Amino acid sequence: MVYAVRSFPLSSEHAKFLIYAQDKETQEKWQVAVKLSLKPTLPEDSVKESPEIEEIVFPRQATKHNGHLQRQKRDWVIPPINLPENSRGPFPQELVRIRSDRDKNLSLRYSVTGPGADQPPTGIFIINPISGQLSVTKPLDRELIARFHLRAHAVDINGNQVENPIDIVINVIDMNDNRPEFLHQVWNGTVPEGSKPGTYVMTVTAIDADDPNALNGMLRYRILSQAPSTPSPNMFTINNETGDIITVAAGLDREKVQQYILIIQATDMEGNPTYGLSNTATAVITVTDVNDNPPEFTAMTFYGEVPENRVDVIVANLTVTDKDQPHTPAWNAAYRISGGDPTGRFAIQTDPNSNDGLVTVVKPIDFETNRMFVLTVAAENQVPLAKGIQHPPQSTATVSVTVIDVNENPYFAPNPKIIRQEEGLHAGTMLTTFTAQDPDRYMQQNIRYTKLSDPANWLKIDPVNGQITTIAVLDRESPNVKNNIYNATFLASDNGIPPMSGTGTLQIYLLDINDNAPQVLPQEAETCETPDPNSINITALDYDIDPNAGPFAFDLPLSPVTIKRNWTITRLNGDFAQLNLKIKFLEAGIYEVPIIITDSGNPPKSNISILRVKVCQCDSNGDCTDVDRIVGAGLGTGAIIAILLCIIILLILVLMFVVWMKRRDKERQAKQLLIDPEDDVRDNILKYDEEGGGEEDQDYDLSQLQQPDTVEPDAIKPVGIRRLDERPIHAEPQYPVRSAAPHPGDIGDFINEGLKAADNDPTAPPYDSLLVFDYEGSGSTAGSLSSLNSSSSGGEQDYDYLNDWGPRFKKLADMYGGGDD
Repeated sequence: MVYAVRSFPLSSEHAKFLIYAQDKETQEKWQVAVKLSLKPTLPEDSVKESPEIEEIVFPRQATKHNGHLQRQKRDWVIPPINLPENSRGPFPQELVRIRSDRDKNLSLRYSVTGPGADQPPTGIFIINPISGQLSVTKPLDRELIARFHLRAHAVDINGNQVENPIDIVINVIDMNDNRPEFLHQVWNGTVPEGSKPGTYVMTVTAIDADDPNALNGMLRYRILSQAPSTPSPNMFTINNETGDIITVAAGLDREKVQQYILIIQATDMEGNPTYGLSNTATAVITVTDVNDNPPEFTAMTFYGEVPENRVDVIVANLTVTDKDQPHTPAWNAAYRISGGDPTGRFAIQTDPNSNDGLVTVVKPIDFETNRMFVLTVAAENQVPLAKGIQHPPQSTATVSVTVIDVNENPYFAPNPKIIRQEEGLHAGTMLTTFTAQDPDRYMQQNIRYTKLSDPANWLKIDPVNGQITTIAVLDRESPNVKNNIYNATFLASDNGIPPMSGTGTLQIYLLDINDNAPQVLPQEAETCETPDPNSINITALDYDIDPNAGPFAFDLPLSPVTIKRNWTITRLNGDFAQLNLKIKFLEAGIYEVPIIITDSGNPPKSNISILRVKVCQCDSNGDCTDVDRIVGAGLGTGAIIAILLCIIILLILVLMFVVWMKRRDKERQAKQLLIDPEDDVRDNILKYDEEGGGEEDQDYDLSQLQQPDTVEPDAIKPVGIRRLDERPIHAEPQYPVRSAAPHPGDIGDFINEGLKAADNDPTAPPYDSLLVFDYEGSGSTAGSLSSLNSSSSGGEQDYDYLNDWGPRFKKLADMYGGGDD
């Protein structure tokens, strides 16, 4: 198909050009000449003849002939209809005419079915049911639907099928109406610096929605620009078909150019710049670092110093430079000591931030042995250098380390020091000399000695020469001696700046002497009144060790004579003996039996040890049957002290309780007022608070505590200032005259005298006067306490019913209802 790509004038002469075609496999070529001429212009009044439309005829069906089926000819293969996309019309545009041979005899109706006709997308293809003219109603888009498959039908006016349906295929011919589109607008790739030409970098990809099998969808790539253009403007090339980007020139150096930006163009129509459509994308190529720059020291010699005997101290800080990308394996430095440290006393660590080398002491250094170290240090990277690159001399440096002398601790040698001595040495005996050495040979210092630990306080040391002397007797059996060894610690201090000290331990291995007599064990035992059926087994306890301990000899003393008369002892072996009754019966009781025990020391040591034996009545099994077995055996001192303490505590508690009770009785008696406890009625009177009076009551008008009926208005109060708690100045209420009958007992006289004093003193504060704590209104059924001074007919009232209220109201019954007596 030949298209015009631009507008151009066409002369009256024929335009001629050649079209060439070539077979890609056989390379065979053809050519054809094309002539273009102007269409003749028809007169306006002339009738346009319709272009000739191709007809599609339904194939003939088999018919019966003489009662037999007649075979029809082979069906025609209907070629597909090719229809260009994006046609501009006019629409509807006629495509083909479908016809049946039977339309001469019958009135037929034509129709088409399938996607694009009666199925979505519907209405694209229509057919004239009378003429069978198939038309397209709008432009087609091959990128949406590349092929339509329709079926044509022919029926009579009754809807009966008169022909078999035929298939109609409509191919949408592709037009170059889509530009190439890159999958990404920006492509990122990397390439190592120093790469050789031909090194693969990355691949860019674009797609075209047009037919990939046609020129419209065949893309070609090319590089439009490169930035920067150093060291060459064509450092990269691209495969025009695959989009692979490769290097074409040497000289990639990250330290000079770290990134290249390429503009890539993709063009369809096989890259034809005239007819093809194109699009662009950006390719960003980062030049990655390789180890092509070795680290170099900033100085040839570094200096440092360190005090002796110090570890984990930074001695020197080594600095290097590296042109590679920071914080990458090609930049990170690794330091190595290549000489000057045969004993491995130094190590170099790398600072991850600054890439400096930190020379550190990992083993103590003695100034008296080494005063200076000269180290040879090499710097490398974590990854090897690139091929062809060697380490320069600047990758090696010298580190000079000076050791500073400091005052060191004196030390005892040997430590601990072990000596052997017999126990029992007297005070003042010189045992040994325990001295310390000062490692500071180049310092003139004196050492003094002091005792640091001496659990038994047996020793002393000379502060100048370190001689150790006893100040007490050495005893192997002391609890401070463990496994025959006594430990003492001494301190040696010098006079350096600052003063230093060291400790040493003296271990005295004490040899045993026979200085402890054996003792009987156990010290208490029990046996029956008769020799049978049991006996007492005893042994000896000796704090000495062999050969000053067992075997032991057991014997009974000659006096008193009752011992050997009543008892007999038999030696079982070197450590055990058996004590038995010698007589047939011994009265029950507690007996002290002395036993002579002699050890095997040289000379031997003897001791008379007392064995307390309880003789008791026994049953047939030889067990004591006395009820007071525990009492007879006696209580220990600890038990007796505990019992006495309990008794004393109990007595103190009883005494405290008695004192508390007496004090409580006195307080109770002091509160009573000439009334017997059984007649006291004050248990029902509770004092909640005291109202009126006092310096803090100045803000209260105590006149309001009087009966409100008797209070006069403020207008009749005299002008002036007076206390709010003093009695109001107006006529006193008239109380009834008290009966002249005498009140029994002193309590009545006391009340009368106090009441008269209060009534006759109008300025008296309300401490001793009768107070009105609440006013219940006029006509209250409650009587006033002021009736105690009333002369009303209280005496005529019968108070005998008070005798029925119990003993607490007996006194009131006697006062008011008991008569004159």
